[in-house]
Amino acid sequence: MTQTKALTPEQVKRYSRHIIMPQVGSRGQRRIMEARVLIIGAGGLGSPVALYLALAGVGTLGIVDFDTVEVSNLQRQVLHHLRDVGKPKVLSAKETIAEYNRDVEVVPYQFPLTSENAMEIISQYDIVVNGADNFAARYLINDAAYLAGKPLVDGSILLFDGQASVFLPGKGCYRCLFPSPPPPGSVPSCAEAGVLGALPGLIGSVQAVETIKLILGIGETLAGRLLIVDTLSMEFRTVRLRRNPKCPLCGDNPSIKELIDYEVFCGVAAPASVGGE
Repeated sequence: MTQTKALTPEQVKRYSRHIIMPQVGSRGQRRIMEARVLIIGAGGLGSPVALYLALAGVGTLGIVDFDTVEVSNLQRQVLHHLRDVGKPKVLSAKETIAEYNRDVEVVPYQFPLTSENAMEIISQYDIVVNGADNFAARYLINDAAYLAGKPLVDGSILLFDGQASVFLPGKGCYRCLFPSPPPPGSVPSCAEAGVLGALPGLIGSVQAVETIKLILGIGETLAGRLLIVDTLSMEFRTVRLRRNPKCPLCGDNPSIKELIDYEVFCGVAAPASVGGE
């Protein structure tokens, strides 16, 4: 991270509720403003993540999504408006964020994240936030973040249920939790099964909080834990996660040392998008 200037009077006023917190203060706010965060997906999860990180003052937000805004997105994807239907999501996201906070630089990536470009893009950021909606993308993001030595803030949603976790390099990864993808077609997507519109706001907000904690180096993150949320019963529980010494990526004798063909690995055709539902 590069050194920033002292906070301006306008910034002191804008971020005053952060600055008066002993865990943040002006030094912590400057750290937030120096941070570079990559968000994969400008959909259901990526929307609240991007908005709250922008409001917090994160200096640079990279957003990857090559999808366009559809009317059906507006039930949950709060980055986008009716006027944005038909517009690329990354451009809609950039315009919306500019309306909230012009201090934030948004870097749009209007193309898929692939095995060919993931390492180059991820290497430019401090933290990666996953809002992808398909398994091929999830494994790609996990592997690329680990190989690049970047913390990964993970989240997923379906129907009324959500999950969130943090994977730190050397302390476990998504493959430790799910060594292999489910058989093709066995787990429906949000487009097939549906998702409660307010749910991504809940899980995405958790991801934003975890990201800010990582930037500031405060509190106990979800590293080593999986947060599971059932909104029908409104139950929150955490499950302890451990690094699998036999994990092919982060284990003691890893067999995965570079990115692979994730569509083949997951037994599916190339994903329609890397946007989050």
